[in-house]
Amino acid sequence: MGLTNAAVSIKAVDAGLTIKKQSETDRVVALAGNPNVGKSTVFNSLTGLNQHTGNWPGKTVTNAQGYCATAHHSYVMVDIPGTYSLMAHSAEEEVARNFLCFGDPDAVVVVCDATCLERNLNLVLQTLEISDRVVVCVNLMDEARRKNIRIDLTGLSKQLGVPVIGTIARRRKTLDELMRGVDHVIDAPPAGRPLCVRYPKAIEDAIAVVEPVVTRLTDGRLRSRWLSLRLLDRDPSLLAEIDAYFGEDLLQNEELIAALDQAGELLAAQDITADRLKDQIVSSLVLAAEEVCMDTVTRQRDVYNSTDQRIDRVLTSKWAGYPLMLALLAVVFWLTITGANYPSQLLADALFWVQERLTDVFHYFGAPEWLHGMLILGVYRVLAWVVSVMLPPMAIFFPLFTLLEDAGYLPRVAYNLDQPFKRCHACGKQALTMCMGEKWMRVRNKTLPAAVRWQGA
Repeated sequence: MGLTNAAVSIKAVDAGLTIKKQSETDRVVALAGNPNVGKSTVFNSLTGLNQHTGNWPGKTVTNAQGYCATAHHSYVMVDIPGTYSLMAHSAEEEVARNFLCFGDPDAVVVVCDATCLERNLNLVLQTLEISDRVVVCVNLMDEARRKNIRIDLTGLSKQLGVPVIGTIARRRKTLDELMRGVDHVIDAPPAGRPLCVRYPKAIEDAIAVVEPVVTRLTDGRLRSRWLSLRLLDRDPSLLAEIDAYFGEDLLQNEELIAALDQAGELLAAQDITADRLKDQIVSSLVLAAEEVCMDTVTRQRDVYNSTDQRIDRVLTSKWAGYPLMLALLAVVFWLTITGANYPSQLLADALFWVQERLTDVFHYFGAPEWLHGMLILGVYRVLAWVVSVMLPPMAIFFPLFTLLEDAGYLPRVAYNLDQPFKRCHACGKQALTMCMGEKWMRVRNKTLPAAVRWQGA
């Protein structure tokens, strides 16, 4: 069907993102979660081949939309970029935050990793401050059992105040239960309010001053408590999105300015600066997640957790973390750049031997030189150069990085480099893309001339 104003969810927009519905009754569900929790696996299993991808308008951030249906509703599933927090520090985290906050999805599914649930609950608790139509998907339950981790899903649901479904993304039966949970929050939203994170008294007093004014100004379009906290936080990028959402600059309202000034005085009286405010917000979220997991997550043995912590103390320490990181990345680069020369040489010899045989065939049949030049010296030789130069480094580099990712080392690299990169107005995750860029530059500068020399150029 054609895209009409009725067929497109205009509310579900972040800087121009268009939700493409198949029918007017389709419901929009945002699929959120930390990176590497199996979110994309859940999305692919639910939507199958019935999906399409594109970039967020104006950004090089990919969004994926797909369709699935239950006995009660049909859904447009939007796989938003993975994010650890709604306090965004990168373009991916910004578009994820903006869609959850201002895209007005009909429901939000937050995918969590069952093996490290406490860390993932940070995002869940922030999402609950925005919407009560939330379903928590605790994925990788099979991995949790393998590591002797037991999760009381019923108790967790009672504490959070929203449905909590355990899944193994590869098993369709568990995903059917997840979609029944989505049907439930669509048809019958929770009667009570979800778990509300309580902040230190000074912050709660400041919120109490601002919230009544925000409630009157916004007319319930956004959660007033969440919006009040964000106005106190004064995140410039988020304030710009809030103004765009309401179509006016809220901070020009005199009543709101007076309330924010009064709240600022309350915070200043307790020596809470802008940085301390952020720290206390984060600390409250972490403590709330820890309290929730204390009664609902148990380990038969603490070996896994204690071993993981001991590894973290070494790999993320100031004195050992950086030398180990540099040494490991140097080994990866050496294997990729120097080690790739040998298979590249063998591959080039084989491919150019085939070129000589093809040349003999063309000469045997008396083919014109222009045809030989176009097909053999043009198409085939260029293809042989590209394959011999690029394939061996790729076959070495990507499996090595995959192993480091699966072992959990790459997130630790991002953590180590986050503070230095912040000084350049970037984030630690960009270190990984810089490693890839540096590697390909070296491959291009070193390996390509060698391929040319193989031809006697």
